[in-house]
Amino acid sequence: MIENLPLYIVVIFITTTLLTVGIFQNIVKRGSYTSRTANFLNFILPFWLILQATLAVTGFYQFTDSLPPRIVAIGILPTLILIAVLFIFSRDIIDKFPLKTLTLIHIVRIPVELVLYWLFQNGQIPQVMTFEGRNFDILVGITAPLVVWFVFRNDKINSKILIGWNLFGLILLFNIVSHAALAIPSPLQQISFEQPNRAVLFFPFIWLPTTIVPIVFFCHLSSLYKLLQNKQ
Repeated sequence: MIENLPLYIVVIFITTTLLTVGIFQNIVKRGSYTSRTANFLNFILPFWLILQATLAVTGFYQFTDSLPPRIVAIGILPTLILIAVLFIFSRDIIDKFPLKTLTLIHIVRIPVELVLYWLFQNGQIPQVMTFEGRNFDILVGITAPLVVWFVFRNDKINSKILIGWNLFGLILLFNIVSHAALAIPSPLQQISFEQPNRAVLFFPFIWLPTTIVPIVFFCHLSSLYKLLQNKQ
């Protein structure tokens, strides 16, 4: 754990992570409560949280000279593979995911962005990763409840607005992820050498790239899949 970091930052981030996972498990439950995929996800999510926390606490990710970086090979790549597998083999469950909850889950991006700002103030990430820099991801969290109110007011869903909003969310997500990746201490680091993105190498902030980001990414993709296939 990062030394001399105010406790409230850690508590708020852990709470945000658990809230994100809880909402996502509810989405999976609504998709199919008894399917093998649902049972697998309900098992793998707590296991994944514990595994990533353990690796971070033991200092595994603080070895930054490997190529590819350990956080990519062990923390991020497995989640991308899982997302691909779900879309290949479990689209029937994704079809049943509730669009409203897939949209509301992005509210968690508000506390995430506040935590990032506080981490910057404490010298743990660069300014470029905050809303004072080039990260505007908080707009997705702020607009999520407004989009739900506007899109789901009537019996017929306004698909065009929801598609546009999800694409907007993906663009902002890719923006912050790219800046964060280029600022992590590693042979691939390209920016922010004076104050790199070191927080994500420690517990509990390892959960940001390994859990929260993959979940919101998957929710965006699931929404777009349902909307473009007209399965809302």
